[in-house]
Amino acid sequence: MLERKQKVVIIGGGITGLTAAYYLQKEALLQNLPFEVKLIEASHRLGGKLQTFVQDGYVIERGPDSFLERKQSAVRLAKEVGIADRLINNSAGQSFVVANQQLYPMPGGSIMGIPTELVPFITTRLFSVAGKVRAAADLIIPRSNMKGDQSLGHFFRRRVGDEVLENLIEPLLSGIYAGDIDQLSLMSTFPQFYQVEKNHRSLILGMRKGKTPQQSNNPTSSSKKGIFLTVSTGLQSFIEAIEAKLQPHSVMKGYRVESIKKLGEGYEMELNSKERILADSIIVAVPHHTAASIFSQYEYFSVFKHVPATSVATVALAFPKEAIKKDIDGTGFVVSRNSDFSITACTWTHKKWPHSTPEGKVLLRCYVGRPGDETIVDLSDDEIINIVLDDLNKIMNITAKPELSVVTRWKDSMPQYTVGHKDRINDVTEKMSEELPGVFLAGSSYQGIGVPDCIDQAEAAVKKVIEFLKK
Repeated sequence: MLERKQKVVIIGGGITGLTAAYYLQKEALLQNLPFEVKLIEASHRLGGKLQTFVQDGYVIERGPDSFLERKQSAVRLAKEVGIADRLINNSAGQSFVVANQQLYPMPGGSIMGIPTELVPFITTRLFSVAGKVRAAADLIIPRSNMKGDQSLGHFFRRRVGDEVLENLIEPLLSGIYAGDIDQLSLMSTFPQFYQVEKNHRSLILGMRKGKTPQQSNNPTSSSKKGIFLTVSTGLQSFIEAIEAKLQPHSVMKGYRVESIKKLGEGYEMELNSKERILADSIIVAVPHHTAASIFSQYEYFSVFKHVPATSVATVALAFPKEAIKKDIDGTGFVVSRNSDFSITACTWTHKKWPHSTPEGKVLLRCYVGRPGDETIVDLSDDEIINIVLDDLNKIMNITAKPELSVVTRWKDSMPQYTVGHKDRINDVTEKMSEELPGVFLAGSSYQGIGVPDCIDQAEAAVKKVIEFLKK
């Protein structure tokens, strides 16, 4: 008698869901498990925010442009799907900060904004003398006795003061999450800083002791290999490579899961097409607000309705090299909140990622949208481009209109890990294990927004599914 196949459904075809489908199918073959894996994606393409615009020799990322090399899961997956030979490091160079309307080199030896070398910190004009003295007080301030979660802003203000926080740490850290540093959770975003204070008391001393040889290199050296990786043909080709490895007919595009109800020991899903699908186990790899809608009959999911998400846009502008009359020797800048800029950061992509830009051209990739200033994302392409050009011309001299522009809006796309986020996620997952056994959450809304973080969550969810179904 044939053994009944156990059906696993993955909801959401971003990098998380796609990775989960790949590893589930792989493990089913390796372990001879009777699994049927189905991936359901509401849109007509896979990959979520990993989208690449390729034209006339340009390779322009619409969403994330890279991932940290030290987080090995993304590199491992690239090898699995046969694109390891296309992985390239960024070209490292001087980075800058815009503060009080001026462009300052980022102080050498700073790690995520924490100074670890004396001379660059003393000589930088980014901070006043009073700001430097206040930051140096970190060397004598006792460690905090606070046990629970706290905001990044509260934590860093206490250690190094307002000026270093606002001019350096805030634009670096909040830029990753497109969030308000006074609302973002320390324990859900950068818990390593909590551990540094716990173990070493001083952030400056602790970060200095933990510095890797790569971090000790001269940040202005043009020959230094960068710490980020991307795919030379674009991150969308990473998605396509994973999709190509999936079993035929295992992906349903253009179908949205409307609701899920418990049915005996399994689940019944209703799609927007009115089709019903049965499943023994489910990986929910969709944003938190979508999860709240799908599981609306479960009161504890309502917490996700109140989790904020910021809208952002990326603006890529290409010019002939001669159009940039005031060039800057570096790879990009971030913008502090005390500057009269609408953009939050800019990458000189042609320098950071030379493969992305044809010879003789310049490619600038800017970011707009932050909490409290999201209306810019709703403006027309032309209006956004004009605002971005006005900002760029405050520190550069651009004498021509862009010959290519790519504006990409990401509405409510950046989940905000506010204070208490980790406890809220733990509470939901504990209740799910009791009331929805075999259903697992994974994705950028929950335990990390970077590409490797999403891949890690997918791998963890796959292990949970296999363990659950083996029982």
